[in-house]
Amino acid sequence: MNKAQIFDFFSRLAEANPAPVTELEYGNPYQLLVAVTLSAQATDVGVNKATRALFRAVTTPQQMVDLGEEGLKQHIKTIGLFNTKAKNVIGLSEILVRDFGGEVPQDRDTLTTLPGVGRKTANVVVNTAFGQETFAVDTHIFRVGNRTGLAPGKTVLAVEEKLEKRVPGPFRRDAHHWLILHGRYVCKARRPECWRCIVTDLCRFKPKTPAPKTATPKAA
Repeated sequence: MNKAQIFDFFSRLAEANPAPVTELEYGNPYQLLVAVTLSAQATDVGVNKATRALFRAVTTPQQMVDLGEEGLKQHIKTIGLFNTKAKNVIGLSEILVRDFGGEVPQDRDTLTTLPGVGRKTANVVVNTAFGQETFAVDTHIFRVGNRTGLAPGKTVLAVEEKLEKRVPGPFRRDAHHWLILHGRYVCKARRPECWRCIVTDLCRFKPKTPAPKTATPKAA
């Protein structure tokens, strides 16, 4: 895609969804950090089901430390890799209490020093909680970036770097939300729904997927 096409691409996504938000449920930056950490190799729906009761009881790192690893496991045992995630969440909570006064750092590099927090998680947190212009590349964004020609790359980092260079100013804060939602609900992994895609004419994916055929009613 050229610059004009990329601008048009995001303009259409923005017009269709002017205020995109994460589908993870949270009440403050700390809860968002926990939710994103838990979402690795899990669905947002599954994480939300597990964290609703948890987040009613736990709103701060100190409360999470007080809950303890075993207590946390009881809340998140329906999530994949819950043993490792519980250990990481308790570990990062202890560090936040000890070194950061219970506050979530607003710096991506600092966040990535916490247990279980990789670059993608840190990008989500600083973007969603603090409004920074970062591009958290998950499987959906990786697919959309490559499939459409918006930001092709062989690695997650390569796609992120392409987005960093190519996404126009007006769209940088919300770009990763639009791309995630587009990949989750329209540009799906197994069968992209090109027939209802609002940017299909800008996309290099071929052949375009036709609409599913409706069954012909049988004659009486």
